[in-house]
Amino acid sequence: MIEEQGTLRISPQVLATIARLTILSVPGVADLHHDLTSDVDRLFRRKGGGGGVSVTLQDDAVVVDVDILAKRDINLYELGREIQVQVSRAIKEMVGMPVLAVNVHIADVSPATED
Repeated sequence: MIEEQGTLRISPQVLATIARLTILSVPGVADLHHDLTSDVDRLFRRKGGGGGVSVTLQDDAVVVDVDILAKRDINLYELGREIQVQVSRAIKEMVGMPVLAVNVHIADVSPATED
């Protein structure tokens, strides 16, 4: 029999950090999109956000909203799906919470860099 030893709370900011690091490791992601107006919007409407990632909790499940810049010459649909899979997996594995949704917004495609 397992005895209850207290409570465990994980900040939405921790979940946002897990999502952010996971997103940046997905091939095809150039960066997170940092839009000032959406950051202000998130400040008042969402918790655990900022820097292109917002996390909310709904019925003990996680909802992640992300804004990214994609690299050129990448299939955007496949990139979005891969982000959804990887973020969902990372949160489930690291904190054991179910993920209700990972909403991906591809804000722009990064311009070509001159070598």
